[in-house]
Amino acid sequence: MRCPYCSFIEDKVVDSRESREGDMIRRRRECLKCGRRFTSYERIDEIPYMVVKKDGRREPFDRQKVLAGISRACEKRPIPMTKIESIVDSVEAFVHNSPERERPTEKIGEIIMRRLKDLDKVAYVRFASVYLDFQDVSHFMTELKRLVQSKSAIPKKK
Repeated sequence: MRCPYCSFIEDKVVDSRESREGDMIRRRRECLKCGRRFTSYERIDEIPYMVVKKDGRREPFDRQKVLAGISRACEKRPIPMTKIESIVDSVEAFVHNSPERERPTEKIGEIIMRRLKDLDKVAYVRFASVYLDFQDVSHFMTELKRLVQSKSAIPKKK
């Protein structure tokens, strides 16, 4: 560490303290040439987790963006916030478990759609209409028919 007063390179650490949040270390140092003290801060340089968009662009993973999208799909539906947060948690875990620190948005969307389909069909259709980017009503109707057929294949509870 270079002394800010005399630019000498050697110093000794007099005191070290971790920040309250635990994400940084504050060190008091003393220059071995001029004897003056100064403070340095150390923090881990984190590499962000990235998502790869359909057009190939990469952007940092944003938990709030995922939460906002799912919340919009679940608006005015009887879905507890804990269930929505559970979906977001599973997406975040999926992204963070990537060995190359990036995941395609297609896979993220598939996870969300699978979970919403099990949770609430209306929220699923809302999310799918944006995620699958329906170009016309016929594509939308095809997905609705598929949803109705999968529901009718499930035996009803007595």
